[in-house]
Amino acid sequence: MEVNGRRTRRTQAERTAATRAVLIDAARALFAEQGFANVSTQAIAAAAGVTRGALYHQFADKTALFTAVYEDVERTVVAEVAERIAAAQPPDSLAAMRLGARLFLEVCSAPDVQQIVLIDAPAALGWNTWRAVGAKYGLGVIEAMLAQAVAEGAIPEQPLRSTAHVLLGALDEAALFVSRAEDQQQARAEMDAVCARLIDGIAGRPG
Repeated sequence: MEVNGRRTRRTQAERTAATRAVLIDAARALFAEQGFANVSTQAIAAAAGVTRGALYHQFADKTALFTAVYEDVERTVVAEVAERIAAAQPPDSLAAMRLGARLFLEVCSAPDVQQIVLIDAPAALGWNTWRAVGAKYGLGVIEAMLAQAVAEGAIPEQPLRSTAHVLLGALDEAALFVSRAEDQQQARAEMDAVCARLIDGIAGRPG
């Protein structure tokens, strides 16, 4: 790298971070295209332009690398949904929650997200890890939206963490249902309506 026209050496931490990022990007593309079971560590290393030794220096095995990829996808999904809600400027907190549910199903319908998050992650990592990672990135956002709705008087006082878990579980199941449907467009429309009714129910409104 250059600083004020002079080349400086990257620190070991910077080199490690750069190698890790390249491996995650390469693995994400391969896992999305071919699926977890069909991708070898040799193929990932080749796509990343590093040795297999460098890969195993960063990750214990293919599953560990896949976990990092899955976390990366979950992080970007939650960030995209949050950014699009903010850009849409919904009129109230309940409208924001309904929009968030619809956007989540839309983003999760992308082929790469479906393959990594909804098809491979539960099978490769097990249900507990799959849910834990999803909760790590999505639970706090849902809980914050519920807290805002309570503060606005849009929904009655209730245990926020428990309610957030129910909503997160419903969204995950909705996304899984869509990913396995023959007609995904119809399935997404149906699940969007179901999620909207669920949110209205939490708000104490008639469905």
